[in-house]
Amino acid sequence: VIPPPVIHIERYNEDSISFTLKMNTNIKVSGYVVNIYWTFDTHRQEKRTLIIEGEKSLQKVANLTAHTPYEISVWARTELGDSPLSFARVVTSGTRPVSPSLKAKAINQTAVECNWTGPRNVVYGIFYATSFLELYRSPHNTTTTSHNITVTVSRDEQYLFLV
Repeated sequence: VIPPPVIHIERYNEDSISFTLKMNTNIKVSGYVVNIYWTFDTHRQEKRTLIIEGEKSLQKVANLTAHTPYEISVWARTELGDSPLSFARVVTSGTRPVSPSLKAKAINQTAVECNWTGPRNVVYGIFYATSFLELYRSPHNTTTTSHNITVTVSRDEQYLFLV
């Protein structure tokens, strides 16, 4: 039987989490698959996947958001197959940034100009879809470091926007 990997949170701050991975077995580990999940504005679950080759165990995940709950799931790839999943949860420290105030204005039938307020020197994600279900499950999206962007949409559709 292949045991699940052990996840140990070493440290965290407002924008990163460091953790170690190890296996309590003599089975040779060829690598790990790590998924980091978080929920954006209760509408959209985000995920970042790391593929770690070999038995390297200390990992640091950066560019995270302050005061946000993250869930880490890991499985090991071994010479005998994949291990079961392990989970760890952590909330980054600091104060969560204030949600931006978004204004979306149609320029023509296929272009929408989006403007918002918020801090400088951060990356913003712009999500848009024709329904709340699509906005949650599989929205169109783009990122930018500016405070405005023009997105191309399909004609004759109404869209929901989130930044």
